[in-house]
Amino acid sequence: MFPCSSLKAWFTMLCTQPYIGCRVGSNSHVCLSPNRGVIKVYNEDNTSRAVEVPTDITARDICQLFVMKNHCIDDHSWTLFEHLSHLGIERTIEDHESVMEVLSGWGVDTDSRLYFRKNYAKYEFFNKPLDFFPDHMVSLSSETNGIMNHSQLIQTFLNSSTCPEIHGYLHAKEQGRKSWKKFYFVLRRSGLYFSNKGTSKEPRHLQFIAEFSDGDVYTLLSAKKIHGAPTDYGFCVKSTKRGSPRDLKLLCADDEQTRTCWVTAMRLFKYGLQLYQNFIQPHQKQKASPMRSISENSLVAMDFSGHKSRVIENPSEALSVAVEEGLSWRRKSCHRLSSHGSPSTSQSPMSNIALHMAQPWFHSKLSRDEAHRLITQQGLIDGVFLLRDSQSNPKTFVLSLCHTQRIKHFQILPVDDEGDLFYSLDDGHTRFTDLIQLVEFYQLNRGVLPCKLKHHCARITL
Repeated sequence: MFPCSSLKAWFTMLCTQPYIGCRVGSNSHVCLSPNRGVIKVYNEDNTSRAVEVPTDITARDICQLFVMKNHCIDDHSWTLFEHLSHLGIERTIEDHESVMEVLSGWGVDTDSRLYFRKNYAKYEFFNKPLDFFPDHMVSLSSETNGIMNHSQLIQTFLNSSTCPEIHGYLHAKEQGRKSWKKFYFVLRRSGLYFSNKGTSKEPRHLQFIAEFSDGDVYTLLSAKKIHGAPTDYGFCVKSTKRGSPRDLKLLCADDEQTRTCWVTAMRLFKYGLQLYQNFIQPHQKQKASPMRSISENSLVAMDFSGHKSRVIENPSEALSVAVEEGLSWRRKSCHRLSSHGSPSTSQSPMSNIALHMAQPWFHSKLSRDEAHRLITQQGLIDGVFLLRDSQSNPKTFVLSLCHTQRIKHFQILPVDDEGDLFYSLDDGHTRFTDLIQLVEFYQLNRGVLPCKLKHHCARITL
């Protein structure tokens, strides 16, 4: 892991030094020397950027590099993904993993890519284990026949001397066949097993499927279409030494919560305490240094109300001034545009920009299916959201929001009040002069929604 100062210096060098005599092909990486290489990283719209990196660079280093390059807020949700198109699978590359080691396992002519995007669910199981591990799927090992206490669940996974167990029904694709069959599965530290006799956990009835010291867990991108699975909640275990489709251990759950439970438990069994260290490391750095970021600390609160300007040093006074400034700005909302760029009767004709169009949470012409896919990619946890144009009614907008691992869509309707245009989610009971005000309100208040707006889906250009 590079120190922040070294990473910034390295990034400056990358931006000013041209690449000479190197070409990045379909495999997304080229070795320049024993200590350096060039990798290509993609984002959601499949634009890409090639960068020269040290061979010992980690996934977190790559994420920090692109966060700095794009001036993003580093909320620790930015993630590097391994995307294997020829197999139809994808996984999160853990922050501590060596990127070059991941790339070394790719075939020469395979369509394999690195993707950079948000994943709000990456470490959410440390904050809300109940959302990831339902009671009926988690217990102690069969030797003790005890039921796990959820308050101690994560610690049990991290402690190598304990024996938590995940169990339940999954669909499995039979080796060498197109058919899928339902079995009772058991996940332990020693590996993944299925029972050949109902729900029996007796050793003579458990058959070994896979272990994780030389394998990784992936999600299936189109389980029904590509693999013929009974549902789209597919995942698999892939050996790091073998990469052909017939070597994949293909599995399928009946719902998203079940799949999330199995995949999360497999990550914890494979990496254990290292995952927790990945989770707490950024927070420890924030506590160790009062400097949050260069951009944040270059801002100073100022008071220009008197004859002379002054720096506001009292944090409480600075916050009060900021709130008053925001309210004053809201009162000038007559300068804003109506829903699709046409000034309303109370709006200035000089305005020619709908301000919500520039917000990172607004995704304009995104379809319902595309919104569902984007939210799923960036993490199915409570509060992940985006706003978009309605395809069925061009005069309205839609709020797409994740709650309890399900994505719901809420129509935002325009409300005309004596020539003034407002927006509402609840048939006009709560009105907002624009979409920015609406989003800010529901970030603080749940209102008619199932949860507050917490994490917006963001797309960036590399």
